[in-house]
Amino acid sequence: MTTDLGVAFSEIARTLRASTVAVHDAGDRGAGSGVVWDARGIVITNAHVVRGAYATVETAGGRRVRATLVGRDAERDLAALRIDARDAGVLVAAGRRDAATLVPGELVLAVGNPHGIPGAVSAGLVHRCNARWVVADVRLAPGNSGGPLADANGQVVGINSMIVRGLAFAVPSGAVAAFLRALRADTRAA
Repeated sequence: MTTDLGVAFSEIARTLRASTVAVHDAGDRGAGSGVVWDARGIVITNAHVVRGAYATVETAGGRRVRATLVGRDAERDLAALRIDARDAGVLVAAGRRDAATLVPGELVLAVGNPHGIPGAVSAGLVHRCNARWVVADVRLAPGNSGGPLADANGQVVGINSMIVRGLAFAVPSGAVAAFLRALRADTRAA
């Protein structure tokens, strides 16, 4: 028997999967996930997922395309990749919400590619949120790094980064926005 909540949950997961990509470091030394942040080809992932100047991104549609690293912040564990949207096919940018508006107890979902399983979904509750981290009791595994943490409406509130004592830590969406603003300012200044 399917409940209305179950149908809503599966629809949110489907929407998030459309914006989630697999990221393979150059030479396939490592793999993780990423989020299509901009339909023109910007993908956000973790700095620890992409260590070189290039990576391969596999879209939700199954296309594998070369991605160029356009920015990296190892301290915040963020990396921005650019892919050619013409090569990637249709890119669906994730909806976003400022993580500063989260409250403890809110339902959140993580989507990623743990252990190479594409589009895996897990859910949990927010424990706390500050400018540094969104902390939730969501189950993550290797391959979830760089993927989205989203609210119950499917709006991305963070980028999954690590597990500490069984809790998921995600970089808040506001930190991602600040990272991208700094990249644009650097590009204009160059």
